[in-house]
Amino acid sequence: MTLPPIYPILDTAALANRNLSPVTAAEALLEAGASLLQYRRKAFWSRHTYAEAQQISRLCNEAKVSLILNDRADYAALLNTGLHLGQDDLAPEGARKLIGPNAILGFSTHNPAQMHAAQTEPVNYVAFGPIFPTASKAHPDPTTGPEALKQIRSLTTRPLVAIGGITLANARACFEAGADSLAIIAGLLPDPCTRTALRSRMKDWLQLSDIRQE
Repeated sequence: MTLPPIYPILDTAALANRNLSPVTAAEALLEAGASLLQYRRKAFWSRHTYAEAQQISRLCNEAKVSLILNDRADYAALLNTGLHLGQDDLAPEGARKLIGPNAILGFSTHNPAQMHAAQTEPVNYVAFGPIFPTASKAHPDPTTGPEALKQIRSLTTRPLVAIGGITLANARACFEAGADSLAIIAGLLPDPCTRTALRSRMKDWLQLSDIRQE
């Protein structure tokens, strides 16, 4: 598969801290031209959560944009979306049986050994990080840095997503190290985080798309 250079993540906790609903955020990102979204929720999934994800899925379908759910293979199967797994989630082989052969499946890695192991998994892309310090996880893995990302690039021919603390200021270093795509969480969210401001920030990120080809 071909990943877009910018991989925006709708992190429900980060959005709640900025008083913006994930649905409104999804609308803003899609209006700005996002060509892929991830819905990331680490807390309990309620009926409201499922309805929210369902609404975002409809928005993405209307825009012909891929939606990827974080962690939850069961909901990805119900909503017919893609799925992104971490090292502690359901194994990719089991998840593939749930979501089917055609759904997008991504997998996070944090060191060379995990990347080596990922090469035999039935995934479409692999992520690596955290590249820079990040606040999106309570107990993040050790920061790797762009040099480690460059070494990891040589271990896989699959699309490679850099993640963790990536901002407009350090994005170029990730592309230069070999990343095909940059997963953005906090760096996506302006302050104050309004629909208009978020749309503008996404456009700023999309202007970086040509760096990967330089």
